[in-house]
Amino acid sequence: MRKGLTFLRGVAVVACTALPLAAAAAPHANTVVASVNGEEITIGHMVMARENLPAQYKQLPDDVLYNAILDQLVQQTALKQQLHGEVPRYVQLSVENEERAMLAANVIDMIMEKASGEDALRAAYDGKYSTGDGGDEFHAAHILVESEEDAEDVKKELDAGADFATLAKEKSTGPSGPSGGDLGWFTTGRMVPEFEDAVLKLHSGEISGPVKTQFGWHVILLHERRKTEAPEFEEVRAQLAEELRQKAVEERVNELTASAEIERSEIEDLDPAILKDLSLVRN
Repeated sequence: MRKGLTFLRGVAVVACTALPLAAAAAPHANTVVASVNGEEITIGHMVMARENLPAQYKQLPDDVLYNAILDQLVQQTALKQQLHGEVPRYVQLSVENEERAMLAANVIDMIMEKASGEDALRAAYDGKYSTGDGGDEFHAAHILVESEEDAEDVKKELDAGADFATLAKEKSTGPSGPSGGDLGWFTTGRMVPEFEDAVLKLHSGEISGPVKTQFGWHVILLHERRKTEAPEFEEVRAQLAEELRQKAVEERVNELTASAEIERSEIEDLDPAILKDLSLVRN
């Protein structure tokens, strides 16, 4: 399943080879630069071959890269012609997957571009910072334990007057334990949803009950809550653009999958490990 061949295997020699003279007409994507047994290789083929190269190869001189890419495409064409038009099953499947992924990515790019125009960015900025502040910022600490029962025991000790930082150093399994569970200052969106929801319900100085997240069970102390100053538009332009793009893509994907007629086959005795069996696609 080797994709390449001898790319840049003789760069020193290629570098000494003159770049072919351009045709009289201005070159374009369909301009033929070579043919192998009548099968054409075009500028378009070479453009896309270069585009898919690792970054370090793209730093080579243009003439060196041109000749190296053309040599590779000629070699690959001569080799694949030995199949006489027969396409191995695994190659066909790989091409179908690659085509599907590239076309989907193209649609995503169009959705993102449309969603992050200047008017949309300004509207998002005004909607998010119209009050003149940048939202709430929180200073909190937590004690992370493995079970709900352990978290309830920690809460009982705190309710009985135990010092939060001392208890965190003794019992918290999280990396902030040695520093008394202190998490410093953070804004919304920085913590996992369950943790953030619990913090939003607390007043300064309050301690939460047990809160479950993917990391375990937490008991949270909110030290302080404060407002932050609204940033300038240019400071958050990139962030807002990314938020708009991701939201637009998510909504469009959900819309398309919801309206599509999708049928998933129920196959008895199907072992998911079947995906490891490459012999299924070898012919």
